Amino acid sequence: MLEAFVFATILCGFFGIILKKNLVMKIVSMDVMSTGVIAYYVVIASLNGLFTPIVGEVKNTAYADPVPQGIILTAIVIGFSIQALMLVGVMKLARDNPTLETNEIEKNNTP
Repeated sequence: MLEAFVFATILCGFFGIILKKNLVMKIVSMDVMSTGVIAYYVVIASLNGLFTPIVGEVKNTAYADPVPQGIILTAIVIGFSIQALMLVGVMKLARDNPTLETNEIEKNNTP
């Protein structure tokens, strides 16, 4: 059930990127989609019931691999930096265009 909600989040972000015409809404939709992908990865990784690799008293148990955790943390940081870069680009576009609708920007910048 949780997988279905996470997959629905990914689809909402995907359709938001395609259907929304406002650039800020496209950026927010992209962030929603990337958050859904990260959440899906976490849900799939947690289904195995593995323990975290922390030194303790439990021995002879299966531990979770820490490399995918590092990859997810890296994906979160890269996603945040890309979102910030896109918002700066939209701010620069907003100086020249009174609206952030893609149709109006294309119409104003077409020779």
